[in-house]
Amino acid sequence: MCGIIGAIANVDIVPVLLKGLSRLEYRGYDSAGLVVVNDGLHRIRTTGRVSALGKLVAQQKAYGLAGIAHTRWATHGEPSERNAHPHLSGERSRIAVVHNGIIENHEAIRTDLRKKGFEFTSDTDTEVIAHLIASKLEKEKDLFKAVCLSIAELQGAYAIAVMEEAHPDHIVVARNGAPLLIGIGKDGNFVASDSSALLQATRDIIYLEEGDVAELHSHNYRIVNCLRNQLGDVVERTIHESNLSNDAIELGPYTHFMQKEIFEQPSAVANTLEMVFNAQSISPNLFGSEAENIFSEIKSILIVACGTSYHAGLVARYWIESVAKVPCNVEIASEYRYRSSVNDPNTLVVGISQSGETADTLAALNHAKKLGHKHSLAICNVPESALIRQTNLRFLTRAGPEIGVASTKAFTTQLAALLLFTITLAKIRHRLSKDEEHEMIAALRHLPVALLLALQVESQVKIWAKNFAKKRHTLFLGRGVHYPIALEGALKLKEISYIHAEAYAAGELKHGPLALVDNEMPIVAIAPNDQLLGKLKSNLQEVHARGGELYVFADADAHITESKNLHVIRLAEHTGLLSPILHTIPLQLLAYYVALERGTDVDKPRNLAKAVTVE
Repeated sequence: MCGIIGAIANVDIVPVLLKGLSRLEYRGYDSAGLVVVNDGLHRIRTTGRVSALGKLVAQQKAYGLAGIAHTRWATHGEPSERNAHPHLSGERSRIAVVHNGIIENHEAIRTDLRKKGFEFTSDTDTEVIAHLIASKLEKEKDLFKAVCLSIAELQGAYAIAVMEEAHPDHIVVARNGAPLLIGIGKDGNFVASDSSALLQATRDIIYLEEGDVAELHSHNYRIVNCLRNQLGDVVERTIHESNLSNDAIELGPYTHFMQKEIFEQPSAVANTLEMVFNAQSISPNLFGSEAENIFSEIKSILIVACGTSYHAGLVARYWIESVAKVPCNVEIASEYRYRSSVNDPNTLVVGISQSGETADTLAALNHAKKLGHKHSLAICNVPESALIRQTNLRFLTRAGPEIGVASTKAFTTQLAALLLFTITLAKIRHRLSKDEEHEMIAALRHLPVALLLALQVESQVKIWAKNFAKKRHTLFLGRGVHYPIALEGALKLKEISYIHAEAYAAGELKHGPLALVDNEMPIVAIAPNDQLLGKLKSNLQEVHARGGELYVFADADAHITESKNLHVIRLAEHTGLLSPILHTIPLQLLAYYVALERGTDVDKPRNLAKAVTVE
């Protein structure tokens, strides 16, 4: 959600800003802009794509040694050029600001600034930051100090970068609740909300922490932390060398990043489970040095997550309760913190997030801690994320960067991690014999191969997609542990094809949704050969008898025969606990190819963002 890139160097930084913005497009945005210092502040903004901004930059021959740029995802104010970043303020000391996040007290600050004579030209909360800093500069002539004083008055989540027309030799940045990092280069220094934007210039990265304010010059920098006082204490932050490859964030031979990431799932899952492939037993230390003691002591599990990660948590509940015999509750993070709940300090709180910066999940985790939960586990794809830093146990999914807004490989690697967590929990609590542990390790080793086999249904799914593309509504059905997979399948279809899709536990059909069934609404069913298959077949008969058209993803041995209005794609034979992971693949392919048929923007669906860093 939104993206920041900034640079200060001894050479023209405009190409760096534009390439950085293109690397941040996956986060979701509706406008883009940049500002450079060249005989004053030169600002260019557009509601188009980054490519459109590039054309404007070329036409205006923008040039500068220092600049900041932004992709905006609208929160306050409609998508428009007047609301696009950067925002400017000040008469004597003109400044420019870009901002990720939400300022919760912007209305109160806006009222106060208007009384002081500041005029607002946008509907954004970000313009409040620009005017607030400008007001501080009227008394405090140093931009760094003015930023420190300003953020002390801001409530909410933010990452900001600020430039001053009168002093173009530095950029000031600040972070609180939204990710921001510094890139240390040989010919300049950089700032961005995502390391992928910086690989073009440097691999030496500093991850700013909560309350950090930094001042960047072309050949040096300083960082203070303002959590304790307004002007901050000087701090040292570790420089990390990014091991992210350029190939990982390039499209390669694929048409879309979503397509690439669907087909990367066998290798992503293999990387996630690499530490158990050559092991004879599973060590709880995979989750942290305290894991064995905590896993043996806890009385229950609470999972908090959003969107696709929430669906992963729903699958995990079935696994945890059936295999490890531990009670498990799964909460939508944005709902959990706003209701009165019955809490047990002996509950392990598990936060799941691809980015590790999901605002609602972080807030839910902090809420749980305030309620007395002392144990927490992060399952995340980003090692330096806020979620990882806020938990005492952690597991990295190692999916690599996921660029497409609709999550694919992040989901399957989360499921792989949660299955490993389930097995570990069961082992520690003596719910798993040695032979059963060896069988499950063998199943995990086979998972990447099984995923490769699941991808072979692609050509059949393409045929189905041609019919689906003409529809307006779809129902997805699943039972038991595959019901959350139906939820995920419906989410994927609606996200990128804009077809209305809903998922139901198949047994709920007769309690309402059956009224929707006709020959214009396709029904997608997940039919593994498990103990609920007989029940599911009965549910499918209810649909078939009413003229509904069924599209069934079945195991090879599920004995479901094609007939008129009953279409079947067969996967491998039933794979036990692994089945939900494998049945995810054809649903992802279906959403992708339906979106292609409808001509939507697969990687950047309308109104959505990749990393949701605001509530």
